[in-house]
Amino acid sequence: MKLSAYLSPSRHGVYYFRWPLPECEHGKRQTVRISLRTKCPDRAGDLARYLASCGRLMRDNSTLAGLRQHEIRDKVQAYFKAQLDQYLDWLDRRGLSQNALAYVREEMLDHESYVGMESANPQWLPVARFKRTMQVSDAEWDASLPRIAMELRKGRRDMLRAVLEAAERLDGYSYDPASAAPLAPPASALPASAPLGQAIEDFMGEHSPQWSREMQNKARAYLALLLEHFGPDRALAAVTRHDAAELKKLVQALPANRNTRPETRELTLQQAITVPGLKKISAKTVNSYIDTFRRFWDWAERHGHAPNKLFDGMKVKKAKHGDEGRKAYTPAQTAKMHAALTGNAPGLVRKDDFKWGALLGLYTGARLREIAQLDMGDIRQEGGIWYIDINADGPNKSLKTHAAKRRVPLHSELIRLGFLDWVATKPEGQRLFLSFSFNAKEGYGRNLGRWFNTVFLPGLGLKESGLVFHSLRHTMVTRLAQAGVPEPLYQEIVGHERQGVAQQVYFKEGHTLTQKQEGIERFRV
Repeated sequence: MKLSAYLSPSRHGVYYFRWPLPECEHGKRQTVRISLRTKCPDRAGDLARYLASCGRLMRDNSTLAGLRQHEIRDKVQAYFKAQLDQYLDWLDRRGLSQNALAYVREEMLDHESYVGMESANPQWLPVARFKRTMQVSDAEWDASLPRIAMELRKGRRDMLRAVLEAAERLDGYSYDPASAAPLAPPASALPASAPLGQAIEDFMGEHSPQWSREMQNKARAYLALLLEHFGPDRALAAVTRHDAAELKKLVQALPANRNTRPETRELTLQQAITVPGLKKISAKTVNSYIDTFRRFWDWAERHGHAPNKLFDGMKVKKAKHGDEGRKAYTPAQTAKMHAALTGNAPGLVRKDDFKWGALLGLYTGARLREIAQLDMGDIRQEGGIWYIDINADGPNKSLKTHAAKRRVPLHSELIRLGFLDWVATKPEGQRLFLSFSFNAKEGYGRNLGRWFNTVFLPGLGLKESGLVFHSLRHTMVTRLAQAGVPEPLYQEIVGHERQGVAQQVYFKEGHTLTQKQEGIERFRV
């Protein structure tokens, strides 16, 4: 292969190195593609020669990719332990017909014959499923032949032998207490568990109705990493604490925006983490992955799908910064925003939708998406109190949590500024902010959020770390707490879950509109 075959320039002139991988059992051939991060052909040639020499070394020395004998045996044992448990559970619940038992005996004898011949013939071997479930790459499999095929055959043979022994115990009765052993997996077998793919679907099916679309998408994206790493058929009981620790390391090595970056979007998980020069995901995102894994395993253990919990206490420590995270606006900053929104002296507010959307955020502390998705019918009055009804009733509307469904009284300053008069000019039966378009990831909030964060704040000289539209919620909570509003009351106003048994169990009805109005009126710009 000529050097030019290893190199290919992108449309921007950056050179990429390509290296063909060995063909897998299905005849497909993959290629590693790495950016050399240079436009200089001489520099690219030097790098390509070095990488090609490394590739030839790996290709010619197959022992580098081969598994050690104890690794092969551990994987084979874990794989067939899980299968044996499933077979014995089926046998206990339904039994096996004589025809099925005959097939089991025939297959066991075939395995015995192949073992005697020391043949690596794949007949009767679940090669593809074993490689997928136990995370054995094509290169590792090929480099470990014929040893790995022989061990897989021995494992299958002995697993079938255990099934036949269990079936024979069910073929008659014994009245000797010493010999009347119950049908159960051997002591060394893994406890009963569900396959990972099915357990994740059950988990999502139970929790999705209570989650917002955004939370559903995040959970599925995080759990998809489990499926990609372990495979959908991996029994939860076969995932150990060591496996969890290894997965944590893998998550920490994930490139940011892996599925959208040109350099990584077509690569497998193992390939993506080896691409050099890419920014890794943040510690916050790593902890989001770990927390999702922990919640899933907690649920699986409670429902009998897994024998134990995993990922407890495995979050990574985040670097501490004085200005980390969102923060509240100062009184001087909110006064400046209020003047610009109502008087528009800087000329930054070109649409009424932006003006009233931002003022609602300032005077209610509602989330960006909650405001942007409001319908005309969500502006209501009861007992002389005007309020916004934040709900998920309607197409493309969603809530972050169950506590987000609430009624928030309109601050008297909003009414004085003419919000209700503006609402009265709009036709009934439609969305309140028609200029905000829908986005699957951000709902209707993208237009308002982008304008506020990239036009309005910079135009007022207020753009700094930790200050965004969401900071209006922090401001509302801070001002109400400072004004002496009880914590359960302002939690209900902004849509946070009220804490404690008294609030969650005995005070389910929540505060009245009058109480919430009295609380929100304590907010001062």
